[in-house]
Amino acid sequence: QVQLVESGGGLVQPGGSLRLSCAGSGFTFSTYTMTWYRQAPGKERELVARITPPGGSTNYADSVKGRFSISRDNAKRTMYLQMNSLKPEDTAVYYCYVPTLGNWGQGTQVTVSS
Repeated sequence: QVQLVESGGGLVQPGGSLRLSCAGSGFTFSTYTMTWYRQAPGKERELVARITPPGGSTNYADSVKGRFSISRDNAKRTMYLQMNSLKPEDTAVYYCYVPTLGNWGQGTQVTVSS
């Protein structure tokens, strides 16, 4: 069965960096568009970034452009989200999602606070 496992979240000070990982199994990872979403308390889940297969074009939410970078390593079946210059408003649970399959990971908490 399809499994998506996120890791790398934590507590970081404003201006800091984190790298999230999403390990996929149970599907042909290299052939699927992969995405990162986030959900802050009291807000709807929103798309953060998208990467097409096999590692081509990327898209970002306006709020993270120039600060976040999405990438993938198909040999490792893993997607990454490099987050730099973090702001308190980036605090959320971050999820990986495969749109075509409709599968979500369990999420990883990112908290940006001094």
